[in-house]
Amino acid sequence: MAAGEGRIRAPGYLAIYGVLWGAAFAYLFFKQADWTFPLVSLGVFGILLSGVAWALTRRSDPPPVRVRRPKVELAAVLIFMVIYAVGFLGWGMGALKAAMPEGQARDLVVLAAKLVVHVAIPALILLALGGRVAPLFSTGMDRKGFWPTLIVMGVIFLALLSVVSPSLQQIGELRPGLQVLAWAAPAAFVWIALEAGLAEEFLFRAVLQTRLAAVLRSETGAVVLGALVFALAHVPGLYLRGAPGEQGHSTDLFEVIAYTIGALSPVALMLGVIWARTRSLLLVVLLHAAIDVLPILPEFLITWAGLTPIS
Repeated sequence: MAAGEGRIRAPGYLAIYGVLWGAAFAYLFFKQADWTFPLVSLGVFGILLSGVAWALTRRSDPPPVRVRRPKVELAAVLIFMVIYAVGFLGWGMGALKAAMPEGQARDLVVLAAKLVVHVAIPALILLALGGRVAPLFSTGMDRKGFWPTLIVMGVIFLALLSVVSPSLQQIGELRPGLQVLAWAAPAAFVWIALEAGLAEEFLFRAVLQTRLAAVLRSETGAVVLGALVFALAHVPGLYLRGAPGEQGHSTDLFEVIAYTIGALSPVALMLGVIWARTRSLLLVVLLHAAIDVLPILPEFLITWAGLTPIS
């Protein structure tokens, strides 16, 4: 990421992020809320793995994504995101899940709704404004750095999540056989690649970050501000439809805001770096799935393989 030609140089954007993250961390610390996970998230994802991603993509030379009407397209995307965060994440998802019993049918409806809201509608908005959508779906598989980044970081994510999450223990309690895991693990990966990877990476990286870079004329600024928007977009969902015991939920709105900035924005920083350096939607989708697949695999086994925990 180059500093770009905008008024604020790269160090300035990084300083802004540091101040906001520090303020979020301080609020969580003095409220005696969960401040350890945000600290780990910044160190591991925001600094260490962002650096690894930078090194692995150092020879990548992706084609620029042309934005015909930067300010108009960015304004439209931001307006949509406000409606999306409050209407869909804050209310719509909860209403949709409450309207149907748990099971395969509900999961399919939720998946379809997420793809429509995160992919189809933003694409139609850009097309209506005369924007180009096809370059955002570039796989980038033939570019330098694609395969090393996918393999190295994918392995790191799977190894990290196998240690820090209870996923393996939960999977063990379900006692799935090798035959079940042989189809369920790849199927869960494809599922989460669509539900979370494609949905969130298209909207936040391909659509939003590209427009931010065009307006700011700074890739660093786009990565930083895009990560902050990604974090804040999750606030309505945690605040309005979260529940006690859910990570990040609180009845204190400022605590939820602090948590999303502290814990979620470092992950978005890392994914933003990868998008900026490769312009490969497929790469960020697959890496996003690699982060999420182990945590969702137990629930996937219950829903789609009919397994129940053995006490």
